[in-house]
Amino acid sequence: MLPRPEPGLVIRYSYLWRREHLEGRQEGLKDRPCAIVAAIRAGPAGDTRVLVLPITHTAPDAETPAIEIPLAVKSRLGLDTARSWVVLSEWNEFIWPGPDLRPVPGGDPASVAYGMLPPRLFVEIRDALLQLIEASAAKPVPRT
Repeated sequence: MLPRPEPGLVIRYSYLWRREHLEGRQEGLKDRPCAIVAAIRAGPAGDTRVLVLPITHTAPDAETPAIEIPLAVKSRLGLDTARSWVVLSEWNEFIWPGPDLRPVPGGDPASVAYGMLPPRLFVEIRDALLQLIEASAAKPVPRT
């Protein structure tokens, strides 16, 4: 059984980077942890639209806004010990559950969630993203 999509939940997802989308790709090249930043119930069918931010090991350059995930948080989520960042400059948007959810390594086939971000870290990520959206410095990548 899939979890309910909640802001702060870290899921495994086939993230489609904006550059891949602009190249015409429909599918992400790599499954990765992603943080849900919004889950919006909409439409007559009660669909839930989800916005996710990618988590990457690649250190951000000066032009890529990102927030590093503390090692203690990564450990609690069951992620590896390499440094990781939540990228804030783009997000994927899809209807939950969507075809791009993936099982967490080592979990059962229905397990797509690593766990929740600590509230303080989630608020920092959410607020930084909202500032970037307001400044038109973050872009959506719509998914099916």
